[in-house]
Amino acid sequence: MSLIADNIAEIKKNVRKAEKNPGGVSGQVELIAVSKTFAIEDIRPALEAGHRIFGENRVQESQLKWPVLRREYDNVELHLIGPLQSNKAKEAVAQFNVIHTVDREKIAKVLAKEARDQGRLLNYFVQVNTGMEPQKAGVAPEVAVEFVRRCRDIDVHSAV
Repeated sequence: MSLIADNIAEIKKNVRKAEKNPGGVSGQVELIAVSKTFAIEDIRPALEAGHRIFGENRVQESQLKWPVLRREYDNVELHLIGPLQSNKAKEAVAQFNVIHTVDREKIAKVLAKEARDQGRLLNYFVQVNTGMEPQKAGVAPEVAVEFVRRCRDIDVHSAV
């Protein structure tokens, strides 16, 4: 096995062990291998080891490597873990299975419209700025529940 395959196996073993702790639920944790800044050749060993869930933080970088890798490997699940500008929403919806950084109602509306237009069903995560750090994105904790409610209520037929 390669070093990457060995590392993935070790991490997954540790996760399964932690899930056995009190309060843990077996099979609830998934490992997202962050492949940002790595070349196709650096990612292949993880795919060869059977890992299929990856995170990227830039739409453009993802477009350079994942179409090629998805043709070679089945069942790849791609997560956008970086910030998203509304002008990249169309490409993000086409490329990713999960978007982790919904932090504005505008981006939620644009994503909903693009997903509807492309006939895609994606999973989304709302980004919450728990530390209220001004240099970081995310909704304030005290408005997170209301923000999620508004995102769920978006009428995609009238979005943007």
